[in-house]
Amino acid sequence: MGTMKKTGAWLARYALEQLGVRYTFGIPGVQNTELYDELNNSESITPLLVAHEGGGAFIADGLSRLSDTVGTLVVVPAAGLTHASSGIGEAFLDGVPMLVICGGIRTDIPWKYQLHQMDLHQFMRGITKATYMIERQEQIVPMIFDAYRTATTGEPGPVFIELPANLQMFAAEVGTLPTWQAPALPPPASASQIDAAVALLREARHPALFVGWGTRDCLAELSALAEHLQAPVATTLQGFSMFPANHPLHVGFGFGEAAVPAARAAFADCDVLLAIGTRFAEIATGSYGVSVPERLIHIDINPKVFNANYPARVAIEGDARVILPQLLAALREAMPAAPVNSALQAKIAADKQAYRQSWYAHDSKGRVNPARFFDALRAANPAEAVTVVDDGNHTYLVAELMPILSARSAIVPTDFNAMGYAVPAAIGAKLARPDVPVNCIIGDGGFRMTCMEIITATQNRLGIVYYVFCDGELSQIAQAQEIPYNRKPCTVLAPVQIDGVAHAVGAAFFRIAGDADLHKQIAAANAIALSGQPAIVEVAIDYSKRTAFTEGVVKTNFKRFTLAQKARAIGRVLVRKITG
Repeated sequence: MGTMKKTGAWLARYALEQLGVRYTFGIPGVQNTELYDELNNSESITPLLVAHEGGGAFIADGLSRLSDTVGTLVVVPAAGLTHASSGIGEAFLDGVPMLVICGGIRTDIPWKYQLHQMDLHQFMRGITKATYMIERQEQIVPMIFDAYRTATTGEPGPVFIELPANLQMFAAEVGTLPTWQAPALPPPASASQIDAAVALLREARHPALFVGWGTRDCLAELSALAEHLQAPVATTLQGFSMFPANHPLHVGFGFGEAAVPAARAAFADCDVLLAIGTRFAEIATGSYGVSVPERLIHIDINPKVFNANYPARVAIEGDARVILPQLLAALREAMPAAPVNSALQAKIAADKQAYRQSWYAHDSKGRVNPARFFDALRAANPAEAVTVVDDGNHTYLVAELMPILSARSAIVPTDFNAMGYAVPAAIGAKLARPDVPVNCIIGDGGFRMTCMEIITATQNRLGIVYYVFCDGELSQIAQAQEIPYNRKPCTVLAPVQIDGVAHAVGAAFFRIAGDADLHKQIAAANAIALSGQPAIVEVAIDYSKRTAFTEGVVKTNFKRFTLAQKARAIGRVLVRKITG
């Protein structure tokens, strides 16, 4: 086997090029300047400077969710890595692949207490699928390949790689370099598992589908399954763009007490539930407020999710891209397609329209009515436009009121639920989908956390429109405080001059003060974004009407209280109302 002398930085660059990495995100520092110098020589990888490593991690997350490349960080140890950890944690809980390449302290010198020295692996173990410590140059390429395989197979997630500075700097003999071979899809399910699922679906009188992030590449199969069974389709929050809202069998996000009326009605008599790519986590189930039938068919790539919250009659471990075509073929062979259920489809459409009408009828007292905002936004954008949503009250407004018409065209932080996610994640989305409009929906609280990352969008001519829903509160929590406490400790925000932020980061600024401004200001922001300049739009949103999700979760949790707990809660409400 021939050998050659290569630096670790060159070898890392080679590995990333082999993997098809297109961008890296981070900030150069003492332990990674050699790698940045090599990346600067790459013809296929663009290293992007970010304002903050936390923003860099969210950008990497957004890129991974919406493209066929894996978001990659190149950061320094200690502060660089700890800053990035919120974005890494978001990717970990949300099942999003990410490569985290961190420079390491020098391992060829005897000195202790080097700059940035800490146990990086202990810190990373809780928020990554695996951590890797590179000790010799010849490990670099195979170890990065192995890390990438771990990040992208099974339930995806971030992986951490420490590459010491001395290995980056110095050359050593390495053998013939491997080339990347993408792993095959996981194996299909056994015939007996598929037969068991088909047997339940054949007997079902009111089957229904509940689909999550694991179905992100399966729209054709999902549509065919739903239509064959004439089954309503509800999604998780993370999966709310997995099934288009204009499909006549789409009912919305969730199906329990915290769901919109169309979903609650369509799932009320469900006797067989086919759940695909979902963990039945707290948000997806409206705080575990769903009624799941005994005949549950649960398909997921991670077997740990089976029977964790709801027992499955049939549990099938596997990738939805493999299992759903199998299931569909067997179902078509076993039973004819159900006749179109016109009554069900008409009821879904009527329930959706009635819910929207309840929002139109709400008096927003001169502020922006959420339903009218999302009507205007939808009308001003093509079906494939990307919507990037932050964490907060607006999250559930988007899920309930913004029709997502194209599969995998909306992303949202779930389970880790990092506020501030959407500003940088929208940058990753625009890098992934440069030819379609990208709209970010974020509250004024989340915006304060990461707004300076818009500098990265300005610097790279990424025309993103940032809609900042301003009400002066951390509204999702403020609403939760209002009834039980009759006060809002630490959820009222000091005012921010958002036009000043726009000036500081080089973005255009627009303000929507009421419904009359909607169409003109959205059109103006879109025109600016087309030129490659980001736009920030301050929206005087009306949050006075609660979402179905907020009302449903409050009811579900209150029902779970014991009598004594209920008495205490009601007593406190009454006392606070009287005393102020």
